[in-house]
Amino acid sequence: MASEDVDDRRRHPRTPLSILVQFRLNTLEDFLSEYSVNLSPGGMFIRTTAQHAEGDIIFLQFELTDGSKLIEGMGRVVRVNPPGPDAGLGIEFLNFDEESMALIEDICAARAAKKQLPS
Repeated sequence: MASEDVDDRRRHPRTPLSILVQFRLNTLEDFLSEYSVNLSPGGMFIRTTAQHAEGDIIFLQFELTDGSKLIEGMGRVVRVNPPGPDAGLGIEFLNFDEESMALIEDICAARAAKKQLPS
């Protein structure tokens, strides 16, 4: 499948963002820590070689870059890229509080506006 096809299916445009994300399956007590590749109001992609299956429900938490707010909630694995240069997990956000979702939307909007400013 071409990347354009995947982009056409998305409800939200992706915003490039490298931020440390901690995540774990409901059944595991230890968090894994990896970096995101991008973020949107609908989800995020996390670069990792951790083995998860599509449909797995995971708990996510990450901080704003200034450390002012911890964002946490539940997500569903909707894409698994096997080990290699693009290894990782596509996560759909399921259960985040309104304040967290507003912060995610603000991050994406601010980065999109910055990207559109003339150089």
